[in-house]
Amino acid sequence: MVNAHRQATGQKALVVFVPCAQLTYYRKIQRQLVSELEKKFADTHVVLVAQRTVLPKNCNRDPRFKGPRPRSRTLTKVREAMLDDLVYPAEVAGKRTRVRMDGTKLLKVQLTSKDAATEDKLDTFSTVYSTLTDKSTAFGLEKSH
Repeated sequence: MVNAHRQATGQKALVVFVPCAQLTYYRKIQRQLVSELEKKFADTHVVLVAQRTVLPKNCNRDPRFKGPRPRSRTLTKVREAMLDDLVYPAEVAGKRTRVRMDGTKLLKVQLTSKDAATEDKLDTFSTVYSTLTDKSTAFGLEKSH
């Protein structure tokens, strides 16, 4: 499944959803796949995200499910994993939740990256993650000492 998003800056973002079980195989070829797709779709950032399922809290009462809900299927874990998928090959160095005076929350995410392309995609990460999770986010690169 592929979704396209347009940022406030006018830049397009292409989100490719891959099966969660096949994510490790996609990670091996991700750099090459993303660069080829970005060549094909000019002025578009491409990101790969695994298609994960969130199960409801009371799924153990449903006859379709056997046993308790796995921790990996909770809303929090799915969103954390989605964040890791979105910024790959960069890594999340830290997360802070900032609560503004009006009560709105902003998730600030610090990334570590050796790749120069990550710096160009920070706005894309913010827009895509906000669209997928309805959380206001701001991404930044960790400052090296």
